[in-house]
Amino acid sequence: MRIKVALGIWLLSITLAWMAVAPPDLGLSPLVDAQGAALGWWKLRQHAIYLSGLWSISLMALVMLLALRLPLFDRLMGGMDQVYRLHKWAGIAAALTAIAHWGAKESSGWIKALWGRAGKPEHDAVLPWLTDSRGFAKDLGEWAFYLLLAMVALTLLSRLLSYKHWSLLHRAMPVLFLALVMHAVALMPLSFWALPLGLLMGSLLALGSLAALWSLAGWVGLSRSHVARIQEVAALGDAGTDAPIEVICAMPSSWRGHRAGQFVFVRFDSTEGAHPFTIASAPHALGNSPEGEPLLRLVIKPLGDYTRTLHKRLRAGQRVDIEGPYGRFDGKGSRHRQQVWVAAGVGVTPFLALLEARQPGLTANGRDPAPVHMHYCTRDARRDPMLPRLQKLCALAQPPVPLTVHSEAQGQRLKPQHLQSEPGPLDIWFCGPQGLGDTLHEHARGPNRWRLHRESFVMR
Repeated sequence: MRIKVALGIWLLSITLAWMAVAPPDLGLSPLVDAQGAALGWWKLRQHAIYLSGLWSISLMALVMLLALRLPLFDRLMGGMDQVYRLHKWAGIAAALTAIAHWGAKESSGWIKALWGRAGKPEHDAVLPWLTDSRGFAKDLGEWAFYLLLAMVALTLLSRLLSYKHWSLLHRAMPVLFLALVMHAVALMPLSFWALPLGLLMGSLLALGSLAALWSLAGWVGLSRSHVARIQEVAALGDAGTDAPIEVICAMPSSWRGHRAGQFVFVRFDSTEGAHPFTIASAPHALGNSPEGEPLLRLVIKPLGDYTRTLHKRLRAGQRVDIEGPYGRFDGKGSRHRQQVWVAAGVGVTPFLALLEARQPGLTANGRDPAPVHMHYCTRDARRDPMLPRLQKLCALAQPPVPLTVHSEAQGQRLKPQHLQSEPGPLDIWFCGPQGLGDTLHEHARGPNRWRLHRESFVMR
């Protein structure tokens, strides 16, 4: 819901600012006059070109700003995972409005075929020092449009690309944005630079350009980056290369700590790029290394082409670059609601940290947290390497956390109806596969008075 509201407010703001500088009657009536001139259609085409162009470039500026991983957006959206969802959908919306912009431009052909060129308005005046750049800006915008569509298509088909190649492709987006800024500035009518649209678009284009240059320089997340080292590496269970990997990291003095449920961007290999992993330990739960460095735990499940090779690549003493922490998946809620945690597969990792934070001696402020009932979904409880630790943490938590295990191999798949027996309105914290999350989301929209908090780790 926040994603839709944010995009709606963004586009509405641009539209209202455009309406403030547009002609009051828009010049659309009549669409075709008595002499057969299609003045109204030409004006409609012109307005469609301008408005769709404003939408598209402003959405791309938003994409550039969101890519900076600023704490402000983290707070507004309720977590960096939600910021990345908005980043993704803003990019898709920018591509769709760019298509509308291109379609409006190309509509001149059928208007000429039906009514001829009569009534076609002259080019609007632009900034004086850019008048001679109009032709170049048009060509630049057209080629940038084609590249934008290709890049967005490849982003949406990201499963066809390895994370490494997808990440390299994504780094070209700032260059594309800067080309489109040139297109927008050179062709935006002089009248549009009046208040309030001029101030709004000028600010967005300037901030978006700075964000693009910041990204190209490789400075995103630099203030929250830390050079750590691997203290220990161990495979969990006996599933071979499919076994989850536990990585204990020794953090430098620059690390200011984290909250249970947060995640970090981790770079084990400078050529691969950073991947998001949840911190699977509570603050101070692992103590310090012999050298006095604070320790944190990552639990990595081999799901993709890169993570499947980590068991061969990682070793104690190796450097690891960690950026963060990010996220607001804290498992807290109103004491007037029943807390329910639902974990599935690798989605159990934030709950390991949340449960550790409830262990004796680690409870914040010495105050018992709200009671919780936890549901854990696994393919086969008999072979799950994470289950014994989870059971122990639930049993020792203060207060103890009842745990219900849903083992698919034993036909115990979780359904939303299983949660209806919980008393009162529910605060549900979910982390796991998208399909189960979508099912819970649809059920929460009914008359159940459920509040669903969902960790979304789809970063591409």
